[in-house]
Amino acid sequence: MKKLIIAGSLVLILSGCSVFNKLVYQIDVPQGNYLEQRDINLLRVGMTKEQVDFVLGAPVAENPFRDDIWYYIFDMNAGSGESYRRSVVLRFEDDRLISYEGDFDRPENFDTPLDQ
Repeated sequence: MKKLIIAGSLVLILSGCSVFNKLVYQIDVPQGNYLEQRDINLLRVGMTKEQVDFVLGAPVAENPFRDDIWYYIFDMNAGSGESYRRSVVLRFEDDRLISYEGDFDRPENFDTPLDQ
């Protein structure tokens, strides 16, 4: 009988820990490149890698076998339990930006080169 009471108490005590989980402050954990739409709006076709690096910063992930594709990824694991991810993929040809894919709106002037 004592073992049953001890086991039941232990289960009750350990299950109670999850109740207090909401009361404990948990920090936000941002990872990657934080980007906003205004940053993306500065991109133009034909930009060099150096220009893109100046505007957006260095990509968080690079493919060691293909340096013509840059990945910008941002993860926010919020302490409140809400999480989100934003990503942008840029493709280059001959060290010039040729395409944009991502979670942000495509820049209106993306197809207009900088020299025009």
